[in-house]
Amino acid sequence: MDRNTFTGLFLIMVVIGAWVFFMKPNEAELKKEREVQRIDSLKRAGVAAPLDTTKTTALASAVVADSAALKGPFGANITGTVETTVLENEKLKLTLTNKGGKILSVQVKGEQTYKGEPIVLFDGDQNKFGLDLNIGGKMVSTNDLYFTATKSAGSIRMRASYSANQFIEYVYDLKPNTSQVGFGINLNGLNQVVQGRNINLIWETTLLEQEKSAKKEQEHAAPYYKYAGKNPDHLSVAKDGKEDLKEGKVEWISFKQQFFSAALIADQGFERGELEVKVSTTPGQIKWYGANMVLPFNQLAAQSYGMTFYFGTNKFSTLQAQGHELEKQVDMGYWPLKYINRFVVLPVFKFLESFGWNYGLIILLLTIMLKVAMSPLTYKSYLSMAKMRILKPEMDEIKAKVGEDNPTLLQQEYLKLYKQVGVNPLGGCLPMLLQLPFVMAFFFFFPNLFELRGESFLWMKDLSTYDDFIKFGFTIPFIGDHLSLMCVLMTISTLIYTYFNNQISGATGQMKYIGYIMPIIFLGVLNSYPSGLNYYYFLANMLTFAQQFLIKSMVDDEKIHRTLQENKAKPAEQKKKSRFSAKLDDYMRQQQQAQIQQKKNKD
Repeated sequence: MDRNTFTGLFLIMVVIGAWVFFMKPNEAELKKEREVQRIDSLKRAGVAAPLDTTKTTALASAVVADSAALKGPFGANITGTVETTVLENEKLKLTLTNKGGKILSVQVKGEQTYKGEPIVLFDGDQNKFGLDLNIGGKMVSTNDLYFTATKSAGSIRMRASYSANQFIEYVYDLKPNTSQVGFGINLNGLNQVVQGRNINLIWETTLLEQEKSAKKEQEHAAPYYKYAGKNPDHLSVAKDGKEDLKEGKVEWISFKQQFFSAALIADQGFERGELEVKVSTTPGQIKWYGANMVLPFNQLAAQSYGMTFYFGTNKFSTLQAQGHELEKQVDMGYWPLKYINRFVVLPVFKFLESFGWNYGLIILLLTIMLKVAMSPLTYKSYLSMAKMRILKPEMDEIKAKVGEDNPTLLQQEYLKLYKQVGVNPLGGCLPMLLQLPFVMAFFFFFPNLFELRGESFLWMKDLSTYDDFIKFGFTIPFIGDHLSLMCVLMTISTLIYTYFNNQISGATGQMKYIGYIMPIIFLGVLNSYPSGLNYYYFLANMLTFAQQFLIKSMVDDEKIHRTLQENKAKPAEQKKKSRFSAKLDDYMRQQQQAQIQQKKNKD
């Protein structure tokens, strides 16, 4: 090592040592970090963290010292002590705070998170609710004011006074055994101080994690809104977004989670507004919602606004009972799937539910009923595929005679054969296509069905989420951090079904192997979907096996072959021409004319 190298290394060590010395945290920072760790440990232990009285006192002193603010709008309400009041009935427990006069937290009684804790829709300072008022050119937010609470039977009044006869009053009314909270805003004598023809109602909150899969919960959470006279709509469920609501009066807005909602319905509607959503990356949080809704201010001495909160489950019948089409927040799929789910599947499900059976048994009976209803289509599909399988030797002969180098002529000969024996080559596909909407409808039905939440069957502890029969402890691409046993069983049954289906249809070449690829793809896709959905698909495959076994015992291949040959032997004039045959004739004539024209062009 020469002198220059040694000098360079020495200087580097000096710089590193100086950086460590001067950048090390001071005692105050270390104390703050220890306090944060202590509060986190208390939260994990389920103990409420103590208030930082030093910080609160310092903040209160700073506010008190601002004498100019005390003499300004609502000066007497700028300082105060935070106090809470509880309002509850059989379904809800509301904690209200005098700071902002708002609902601090909402607990939905009788429901628990996946971890067994009480369902709290929102809590603490993450929830903001109040008015923004333009007073003397300065925006005053009621979130910063200390209200005076007055509690009576089933209701709480929160008042912030501008003067003796000028005040803002919030009225919360909770009647027995309901999920609705009446909410009124009274502005008395403020026409002399509030400027403008509108006031803004601000509502911001962070959704807390309730379900087993935060990712799936995010995929089913979005702010909803409804214009008067129109269907409800929503912002993106997949990404951050903001939307101006200016196409008419807004009847209601809703902060929807997967299985719970907090909605605000305005008696006279909002003039317009703005909704925003942000996907949260903080553990324990799902999304942040923000609403800025405009209310008309007519400069009256006494101005009142009537509204209603709904805090509760996204059970379809419960939302429907609230009115205002709130039930349309439950995603039943796109057209025509939503009509199948709403007017066919859901009524049958509710009928079976009325017997009080286990939901695993209800899904089994629902699947059996659907398969019985679809059995005529299944029979026609099987019969058509059996005819095509029986015709395959004759089609192979045609292929050998014509050759594969003339696909147009080959197709013409195939179509001529179909016409002679009276077979529709699409006969096996059409019945399956008619059944497909029902299969797809369940893809939306089960993940959004509140009734399955927390319901167990066999080893599946909760039919509304996946059963992690095997936990990896790490994430595998395409699969995830677990393996669902019901999803595996569904995949195996689908592979077996594909094998037997290929035997029936006589599929060859690429078509034979494509059917094996899709179940493998579904394994990765459906592994994190509700076990109730995979259970349904598994049952559907098993019942299809049973149907095909029964149909196979009823169908005689020899008889079908004789019938096809008899049809082939009939004179053309004795054959009843179907719509397919007519189209087939037209197609063949067009092909012949095209060939003649092509030959003329060559000559």
